[in-house]
Amino acid sequence: MFYLNSSKRNRYTNAALVAFILSWPNISFALATDADQPIHIEGDNAEIDQSRETITYTGSVEIVQGTLRVHGDKMVVKVKGEQVVRITTVGSPAHYEQQLEEDEGQVKAHANSIIYHTAEERIYLNGEAMLTQHGNKLLGESIRYDMVNGKVDASAGNSSGRVRMTLDPKNPPAKLPADPN
Repeated sequence: MFYLNSSKRNRYTNAALVAFILSWPNISFALATDADQPIHIEGDNAEIDQSRETITYTGSVEIVQGTLRVHGDKMVVKVKGEQVVRITTVGSPAHYEQQLEEDEGQVKAHANSIIYHTAEERIYLNGEAMLTQHGNKLLGESIRYDMVNGKVDASAGNSSGRVRMTLDPKNPPAKLPADPN
């Protein structure tokens, strides 16, 4: 489910939103095996801070977990006990991509920062965020992508911009139900 934070929501916006959601039939289903794969992290430099339970990587950083890939300039890994709980990547921009189930293509995204909550399998894109799949595009100041529940929340933030969608005519959405009014 998408939630758009905009003060000018109307019936046409809602219809476009439904069309966008229906045109992305598998956005919620990244490869189930990815979450069970080891997390590989690389960078030019690494600094471990045991008191804060963080590892900071700098210089062309990359995380790989199955088909999930995130690239950026700096990455901060938050560890609790023996578990990685959050990975924050910043870049100009930082990039994310992941294969979907059954050869359905890839979800790709970029933003100024990408926060990956590993246990919940959520990705937060902040700052000039863009999420694409099958030629369809969602842009906003921030986008929250819940991979498990298939929910995306996009916001224009405090800027004068708006949340924008582009639908690819080669991947048309399913037919919308008739308006009862």
